[in-house]
Amino acid sequence: MRDTAPSVLSMGEPLVEFNAAAEGALESSTAFRVGFGGDTSNMAIAARRSGASTGYVTRVGDDAFGQALAELWRREGVDTTHVVAEPGGATGIYFITRHGDGKHSFTYRRAGSPASRLTPADVPEQAVAAARLLHISGITQAISPSACDAAFHAMETARAHSALVSYDPNHRPALWPVARARAIVMRSAELADIVLPNLDEGRLLTGAHEPADVLAEFAARGPAIVALKMGADGVLLGEEGRTTHVRAHRVVPTDATGAGDTFDGAFAARLLDGDSPLEAARYAVVAAALTTTGHGAVGPIPDREAVHRHAGHLRA
Repeated sequence: MRDTAPSVLSMGEPLVEFNAAAEGALESSTAFRVGFGGDTSNMAIAARRSGASTGYVTRVGDDAFGQALAELWRREGVDTTHVVAEPGGATGIYFITRHGDGKHSFTYRRAGSPASRLTPADVPEQAVAAARLLHISGITQAISPSACDAAFHAMETARAHSALVSYDPNHRPALWPVARARAIVMRSAELADIVLPNLDEGRLLTGAHEPADVLAEFAARGPAIVALKMGADGVLLGEEGRTTHVRAHRVVPTDATGAGDTFDGAFAARLLDGDSPLEAARYAVVAAALTTTGHGAVGPIPDREAVHRHAGHLRA
């Protein structure tokens, strides 16, 4: 089954995105670009565009938004065998507003989304066993207790079958208390082979401040690889007891939505294609940077050819 199943299997909550066409507060926005988001969906698409075969596990509504997401995955070549269209379900949506300082704000309408009703029974155990890498995020764990249980079941299934587990804490304070988040994230790091936090959430969840100390806190939980994403300061990569700073790829950013998810997917794709962790990180920082040069989470995700064209040569 490993020869035909997706090599990367991602599980979580997809969303339809409404991205304000102009800067300003949400109430003053009169036009929106419609797109797609959801961190684990973004990751699957990024991995696919970087050459990996990917599949997605989720629940969506049978509404227009769920149908649009299903069409997106088909168009991108993401396997949807394990996407459930829930009759009468209301697929989650979110709005992005941008500010003059280059930052952006999110407003979500996702309570009770079909994805929040994921349970361990939704985990396709044979597909997880056949995958080379399973990707889980803290958002999947935060949207409901049953989705959290599903995430842990998927990780334990992957470990039982020697598939790699990739984990991004992707902490969202509005979704759960920090004490619960800290406990679940740190337990997840113990089950993961690859942990992909960003610096801000890493500081919050570990209590450490210096990047090397934040990385060390995650590495102490046992993952073979920790890639600490630091935005414009690049990535601090820890593997086999070594720590390497990978500089960011310089661009003029427009919208940082989904950059971390793109890093996750690009990094996984290159690892599975035989790159060393350092080579994969060099590639993934370029992919993540290019994502910030356009609007929305999915549209700007580059393919493999675009990454190599813009990078010229990849060097830490």
